[in-house]
Amino acid sequence: MGTGTGTETGVEAGAGAVTEAGARAEAGARASAVVVPEAGAGLVAQAPPRRSPDPGTAPGTAPGTEPDPEPDQEPAPEPAPHPDSAHATALSGGTGGADALAPLVDTVMDALARGARRRGGPIAPGRPGEVAATVSEVFGGPTAVTGAEALDRLTELLAHGSADPADASCAAHLHCPPLAVAVAADLAVSALNPSQDSWDQAPAATALETLLLQELAGLVGYEPEHAAGVLTSGGTESNLMGLMLARDRVLGAASGRQIELTGVPGTGTDHAPGPRPQPRSRLRPRILASAAAHFSVQRAAALLGLGEDAVLPVPVDHQLRMDTEALAAALDGCAERGELPVAVVATAGTTDTGAIDPLRACAALAAEHGAWLHVDAAYGGGALLSDRLAPLLDGLALADSVSLDWHKLGWQPAAAGVFLVRRSETYASLARRAVYLNPADDEEAGYPSLLGLSLRTTRRADAFKIAVTLRTLGRAGLGRLVDACRDLAVAGARAVAGHPRLELHSEPVLTAFLFRYLPEPEPEPERQADTANAPTDTAGAPADTARALGDAANAAADTAEAQREYGARCDAVNAALRRRLLREGSAVVGRTELPGEGPGRVRLKLTLLNPHTTAAEVERLLHAVVAAGRAEERAR
Repeated sequence: MGTGTGTETGVEAGAGAVTEAGARAEAGARASAVVVPEAGAGLVAQAPPRRSPDPGTAPGTAPGTEPDPEPDQEPAPEPAPHPDSAHATALSGGTGGADALAPLVDTVMDALARGARRRGGPIAPGRPGEVAATVSEVFGGPTAVTGAEALDRLTELLAHGSADPADASCAAHLHCPPLAVAVAADLAVSALNPSQDSWDQAPAATALETLLLQELAGLVGYEPEHAAGVLTSGGTESNLMGLMLARDRVLGAASGRQIELTGVPGTGTDHAPGPRPQPRSRLRPRILASAAAHFSVQRAAALLGLGEDAVLPVPVDHQLRMDTEALAAALDGCAERGELPVAVVATAGTTDTGAIDPLRACAALAAEHGAWLHVDAAYGGGALLSDRLAPLLDGLALADSVSLDWHKLGWQPAAAGVFLVRRSETYASLARRAVYLNPADDEEAGYPSLLGLSLRTTRRADAFKIAVTLRTLGRAGLGRLVDACRDLAVAGARAVAGHPRLELHSEPVLTAFLFRYLPEPEPEPERQADTANAPTDTAGAPADTARALGDAANAAADTAEAQREYGARCDAVNAALRRRLLREGSAVVGRTELPGEGPGRVRLKLTLLNPHTTAAEVERLLHAVVAAGRAEERAR
């Protein structure tokens, strides 16, 4: 992928921090000097050190409320002057828009800083009901904020009551801390408000999105001149689009119908048109995806009229990768039952472990059975930025369609999804003509339209922030951020493996890993051997063989029951310790469950997307997990 004129560097951690008004100019100068260590070097956290909870926010205090200050407590800073009411109806566009927007941006910056200081950590302490009550108090009711004060007070409320993915202890989800440069670019889009559904609403943004998608198609391994794509709201929309095109192409060819016009043939006996309908062959569409695939695959099947039952889950291995032998067997089973495999969905970066299905083998099997191959690379697509990790996506270029999310391992504010197809002609069923948006004579005159590439009509210019980021950092600069997060995950997994009270599920593939806290096992009652009434043989000696078999069976049953009980206890403690950390405001840790049945499947999850976090901070987070687990054990 070309890097243009972008400097191949990363963004200084301090650029992402909200500064106070008096230091904003200095912070802005620092933000323009972007530096990232060489690949493989440890990243030194440049953000301010973790603060203890602000004195104005005592543990258990709901967001938006402040206790009375102590006598020696430093008074809270005065809020910035509110803009006058004339600014409330000012517009952000036109030649005067920037002047109208500037004081409001200052207000937002000051409120963000105050809210972050009061939060003092990854999330404000408190329970959901307390948060809801505080929001209700500020937003509704007799004491609700109104008028010029609303922007300042509600922004502070939002900042104080948000989970902060830039905090080292906020590591639950694929919820990235956005780069300051991307946020600044996104502000420009919000101010100008271009809409991508017609050229005359977004002339420059239309051209920029087209060029960006060509560049990303080349990054995936497609031939840019033959590929097509669009910016989406994320992986869910991208997966829906991929399966929609699969349905239209594969099921359309098999049924002889134009599916987008006539609809999905019935799963029972379908009748040909005519005065006396004749039954056609049964068509049972199938989508094959791993048991660890994203839930949006089932949702897409439902929305597309195929039904969630059309999705056949394919077994996975210990690392949650699709088992290709099981996939081959499932495809053969479809053929034997006369079912139609419409699509194979391979995952490049599962939500829980970052597992990457064997893409090349999946592509070969899909082609053998005439199925469309869609690769959900919403998470793992970030590996394309790293020279070290890109080989994990071998075979991606063989996919008919791909989804990428730059609001994961791309550090963009949501939404920044990308959908790509290898051959532009496969997009035909999405083509639409709206005479008020893309009349044919306009296109013939050279005015392009992106309307037929998206499921949406009004659509933000989300390509802009990605384009700015790429030209600012270059692929190499972003790749170093990816590598730093991967190194962080490896270090965290090693810390888990070395702790006696923690259990690692598997080594990280990308930047996430699963683990669990191990409670102390409860003492087991000793089995009392009863030999007084032991059966005897004809000579009067105990029937040793029968008794040994019976004892072994009893011991096995006891062991299985003990394992079930301990598994259930592990599940309960791990789920509860995570909620304890949230209540305390000390950490945001993920929770999931392994595939299968029965107790013992609950796992905690760290998804590490902050390249400025240090290994020491991750280790402290793990110690906090252990402390919360011990506290839960004592509470039971």
